[in-house]
Amino acid sequence: MAIGDFHTHSTHSDGKKTVPELAAMAARAGLRAMALTDHDSTAGVREMAAALAPHGIRLVPGVELSTDIPGSEVHVLGYFMNIDDPAFQAELARFREGRLGRGLRMIEKLRALGMDVSWERVQEIAGDASVGRPHVAQHLVERGYVQSIPEAFDRFIGRNGPAYAEREKLTPAQAVKLIRSAGGFPVVAHPHYTPDAEAILAELAGQGLSGMEVYYKDLGPEKVEELLAIAQRLKLLPTGGSDYHALGNPGEREPGDIPLPDAAVEALLAAGEACACPAVVAS
Repeated sequence: MAIGDFHTHSTHSDGKKTVPELAAMAARAGLRAMALTDHDSTAGVREMAAALAPHGIRLVPGVELSTDIPGSEVHVLGYFMNIDDPAFQAELARFREGRLGRGLRMIEKLRALGMDVSWERVQEIAGDASVGRPHVAQHLVERGYVQSIPEAFDRFIGRNGPAYAEREKLTPAQAVKLIRSAGGFPVVAHPHYTPDAEAILAELAGQGLSGMEVYYKDLGPEKVEELLAIAQRLKLLPTGGSDYHALGNPGEREPGDIPLPDAAVEALLAAGEACACPAVVAS
C-alpha cells in the first residue's frame, strides 16, 4: 500500500463515496496524504480537510479538468490551487453548466435510439453532484441496456458512440494556464490513455506543466518504467493515484492500493510547500 493517493473522486462529482466515507477509507489504508480531485469542482475540499484532520492525514486540494485534443481527450489534474480564487471558481462553474447541457443532450439521443431513460433519473443519481457521463452510464446499467459502466461508454456515450455529445472544454494548454493562474501545480492524468502522449507532454512542459501520472491504478512495472523515463526526459514530477470512483468497474483500486513510492509522495508534498496558495481551512 502507498502512503499517498493523489487522484480520487467523491459524490461532489462522479464518485459514489461521500467525503467522510473516502476519509475513513484513507485512514484504514494508512495514508499520510491524499488529494480530492473532483471533476470541475473543489466543493468537497474543505469538508475533506475536516474529515482527514482527526486521522493526521494531509489534504492536497485538487481538481480534474477534461480537455480536448483532436480525436481524444487529455485530463489535467490541479493541486495546491487557491480554491477561493474568484476567476478560477467562475471557470469551474462554467464547466459544470456545460456538463448539465451535455447530459441532457445525451439522454435525448438515447431516447431517440429507443431507450427508456429520463433526465430526471440521471439527476437523481447525481444528487448534489455535477452531472457527468458516469451518471448517465449508471442509468443505462440500472435500466438493463448494458452490464457495466465501461460498456455504456464503449457502446453508447463514449467519444465515438451514437449518443455522445460534446461540451465546452479547454485545450490542455488552457487548463495548465488556468491551474497556474490560481497558484496551482498542473499534472497530466493517466497519460498512457492519450495517443502520442510524449509529444503532447513535451509541448505542455514548455507551457507550465509540472508533472504527470506515472504510478496509476494497477499499471505494471514495465509501463511504469516507460512513463517514468518520459517524466525524467521532460523534467516532470512523477505522481500517482487510484482514480477511485467506487463505481465497481473492473480493475478499480481503492485509495492507497497503488504502486506509488514514498519518495514520489514526499516530492509532491515538497512541491506544494513551494506553491504560493494559502492553506485550506477546514469548514
